[in-house]
Amino acid sequence: MHAETMVPRAAFGLAGRRVWIAGHSGMVGSALVRRLRSEACEILTAVRSEVDLVRQDHTERWLARNKPDVVIVAAAKVGGILANDTYPADFLYQNLMIEANIVEAARQVGVGKLLFLGSSCIYPKFAPQPIQEASLMTGPLESTNEWYAIAKIAGLKLAQSYRKQYGCDFISAMPTNLYGPEDNFDLQSSHVMPALLRKAHEAKQRDDKQITIWGTGTPRREFLHVDDCADGLVHLLKTYSGHEHVNIGSGEDVTIRELAETVCEVVGFKGEIINDTSKPDGTPRKLMSADRLRALGWAPRMGLKKGIAHTYQWFLANRA
Repeated sequence: MHAETMVPRAAFGLAGRRVWIAGHSGMVGSALVRRLRSEACEILTAVRSEVDLVRQDHTERWLARNKPDVVIVAAAKVGGILANDTYPADFLYQNLMIEANIVEAARQVGVGKLLFLGSSCIYPKFAPQPIQEASLMTGPLESTNEWYAIAKIAGLKLAQSYRKQYGCDFISAMPTNLYGPEDNFDLQSSHVMPALLRKAHEAKQRDDKQITIWGTGTPRREFLHVDDCADGLVHLLKTYSGHEHVNIGSGEDVTIRELAETVCEVVGFKGEIINDTSKPDGTPRKLMSADRLRALGWAPRMGLKKGIAHTYQWFLANRA
């Protein structure tokens, strides 16, 4: 562990500060907007027609004009396995440009604090479980999303390099698998949680007798409600100033079968859950260590069942 990492720091107050959430319309960005409304800060947002973050001149002009005190880099080009495999250059180039343009422009205008958001896919495919921050760059990445992962690793290293060279208070966080309001419920491109919610809901509507899940159901995955993630990120902004990145997770995992059973219970689907063992299981386990974040005094508040129920209510109101 880097010697600077867990050194106690004076609290960084957000009250009265101008906080720019780059990527405010995404799932994490939306949750950050909700969370920061209770912080007595001024929330800055910008749509793409105002600033194209892939363009350095656009990004520098926008920051020079708006002069935020705090920047949260939640903007990214994201997509599933198929998108990553089909458009590797787009995923690498656009994400590199977005993070590099924001970080450099933030330095130019004297931003007081910057938080860069990565992804758990930055870790090696076969990292020891639970995955500690020190596992970064100790082995090969998962090949299906390596382009996105490499861009995110570069963003993390960029924040570290600006801290080292310029003394900027730039930090990074790596969220685990997130779910909640504004998630993607498209069955062709969504992650396992929203896909299961929609599957169970539609099976209930049709009065089906069963739903099918991929694989054996034995792989273990970690999930964190996006509102808990936003709360953890705000806590990090207030309490942490260090070289190393920090995992944002629940510190707990469940099997895919257990997840499916909980989703069906919440949705009210009474049918049978069938395993399609002709489909792949993927990595046996993917759990991130939450020790560093716990040492900073934060823990999630929303249990998995409560979080799924909250997400299902949002789905019914907005997507069903």
